Amino acid sequence: MSTISQGLSDSELPLFWQQEMEQRLALATPRDTVRGLFFKSMLDKVRALDGEAAAKHCLLASGERHFVEFFNYPTSSLIRLTYAAGHVLSPRYGGFDKAVWLLGHQAMTDFLDSLMGRALKHLTGQDTRSLMISIQGIYRMTTSYGTRQLVWDGPTTGRLLLTRNFIPRSFHEGGLRATLDRMGAQDVKISGRQPAPLDYEFEFSWE
Repeated sequence: MSTISQGLSDSELPLFWQQEMEQRLALATPRDTVRGLFFKSMLDKVRALDGEAAAKHCLLASGERHFVEFFNYPTSSLIRLTYAAGHVLSPRYGGFDKAVWLLGHQAMTDFLDSLMGRALKHLTGQDTRSLMISIQGIYRMTTSYGTRQLVWDGPTTGRLLLTRNFIPRSFHEGGLRATLDRMGAQDVKISGRQPAPLDYEFEFSWE
């Protein structure tokens, strides 16, 4: 669960997530865009986990009619879609944060399976560290906003710093785990914190 939301009762959480979504929407600008790949991945995951009606509900919430993988769409639409999907899945999958983690894990898995992702993996080969370094490029290829910084504290330990990022922390944590899973990393450890409303810091390690 988000550090900020810890300690809230079950009845208070829906209002918290609604207010958080509205805060993110207020900070997003028309220049902030994201590739359709992540929209499609999210809808496909909702459809697989909760059926076609749930996916249609989430699509309606996004404000868009359909998505093309490598077209750019407003980040505000992805914010709405993410929160709608998190709410739809949360009763059956352990709460909002765990549901959004699943969506993030699937999104990175789908990216790595895409033409762009396969080309990137071909360049990095079987080296986990090289693929982790490429995460900065993945964000640049798929979003128009924010900054990314990878800081290495050892051969297999480091920190990923994201600034001005509009999607909940658990989504990125799931994506980071998917990257390490794809490379067969063992004994993976990831912990995240949110020092500011749109900023995250993830500590990670593997064997």
